[in-house]
Amino acid sequence: MNWERMHALIVKEFIQLMRDRITLAIVVFMPLAQLLIFGFAINTDIKHLRTVVFDHSRTQESREMINSLTSSNYFDVIKYAGSVKEVDQTVESGRAKVGIVFPPDYASRIKGGRQTSVQVIIDATDNLSASSALAAAQTIGMLKSQEILAEKFSRLGMKIPGQAVDMRIRLWYNPDFITSWYIVPGIMGLLLTLTLISMMSMAIVRESEQGTLEQLLVTPMKIWELLFSKIIPYIVVGYVQVFISIVVGIFVFNMPFLGSLTLFYFLTFFYVVASLSLGIMISCFAQNQTQALQMSVFIILPSVLLSGFVFPLESMPAGFRYLGECFPITYYISLSRQIILKGGGLAYVWQDTLALVAYIAVMFTASILMFKRRFVP
Repeated sequence: MNWERMHALIVKEFIQLMRDRITLAIVVFMPLAQLLIFGFAINTDIKHLRTVVFDHSRTQESREMINSLTSSNYFDVIKYAGSVKEVDQTVESGRAKVGIVFPPDYASRIKGGRQTSVQVIIDATDNLSASSALAAAQTIGMLKSQEILAEKFSRLGMKIPGQAVDMRIRLWYNPDFITSWYIVPGIMGLLLTLTLISMMSMAIVRESEQGTLEQLLVTPMKIWELLFSKIIPYIVVGYVQVFISIVVGIFVFNMPFLGSLTLFYFLTFFYVVASLSLGIMISCFAQNQTQALQMSVFIILPSVLLSGFVFPLESMPAGFRYLGECFPITYYISLSRQIILKGGGLAYVWQDTLALVAYIAVMFTASILMFKRRFVP
């Protein structure tokens, strides 16, 4: 390795990068914009669902049930319908996500000690909203049933029997289910994928289009030295984005950082190099910058959808789960959440780290071979 030869090319790459003000603006402001948009907009715990109610009972008992539903913050009553048909029409039109119908004998059956029912209609076209509404309605119904039973036993001078099994649940790491804490580590991996792969692929293709790549190839510099020199400025870009992401996550979303910051920055290096190696590979196939960008998008979309960024890997079919493990972002997201949210050390993330190192070894070697085949005469 000749650092003197590499130093000249590294300086040249930094100068070229600094002159591209649009790219610099994207590097600085994209993490900020993406974090704010995803952090505030994405919430898997769906609340304030628009709800229409037909209270055919019109009793104190039905009003108490409605108050229980609305006080949970999962249901916002926007309309009191005059018939079941009106409830159906409101849900069908999309003006409401949930329809609740109380039967006329709701109160009398409760007072008589008989089981009663409340019809809950849920628009399941949005499965996240539907799942949230279903879980909330079932929980509130169960709690209300226990409350009614407790009052009945109390009037009879009896003590309500306890549950046969007491499930004592302890929530670790994110007990309040704050979605932004779960999203921010994933966004860091997403931002690095979006910027580094596309920027690296287009940088090499741009050199080829402008004819300056041939000038670099006639120098005494080896191919791997040439490629490594070109990726060093983008490694710095990656670290700038990670720094901005962590600052926004901590100070805007109050995200805890329980692990070692030094370890996290050290392991981030492997993901950054892995992403840049993938960008070099794309540049070896692209004929121009437009193709490079299109191929980058083709890689980015499945890597985001199959990486566990939003959808858990455990919920995917085995074939797609294995496909997601072919992308470096999958391991980086797992690594980030382990260190940031759980305070895990190297003993907990060594497998993800080893996967990234193996990915670099395979992809960077393949990139060198493909680069020689494509650009070296």
